[in-house]
Amino acid sequence: MDKITIRPISAEAFAPFGELLAPRDKASRMINAGHCERHHALAEVERHGGEAIISIFRSEAVSLPYDCTLLERHPLGSQAFFPLGPDPWMSIVAPDEGGRPGAPIAFLVPAGMGVNLHAGVWHGVLTPLDHAADFLVVDREGEGVNLEEVTIEPVTVEA
Repeated sequence: MDKITIRPISAEAFAPFGELLAPRDKASRMINAGHCERHHALAEVERHGGEAIISIFRSEAVSLPYDCTLLERHPLGSQAFFPLGPDPWMSIVAPDEGGRPGAPIAFLVPAGMGVNLHAGVWHGVLTPLDHAADFLVVDREGEGVNLEEVTIEPVTVEA
């Protein structure tokens, strides 16, 4: 069984897989008569002919060490996850290697930060750490097959 260490997330390290969803150092502009910062267009919703939809996913918690055995991807649209609670969570992603997932990478995502996965990025299931959590999810609905799942040999994620 392979073992990997969860690592802190950064925009640079996550860039091959998508964007981080968090306020910038400086707001794009002020709105609402100067009472609200707008951090505009943090990511693009890729939808390849479908519609962008907003959902809430409720996920059971995991604890480290965690055995990752399932990866999936959505070839026709991006998928954004933003936690609605106060806890950190884990995002597992993997590069594509000829239509199959490569070696997984586990990122520790701090509370108050989300991710937007590019279309076609292999990723694990939602993994809130230690407490069940709700996530606001923006993804694609429409014609075509937009879900591929693969079972992998277990990869243990450790702290």
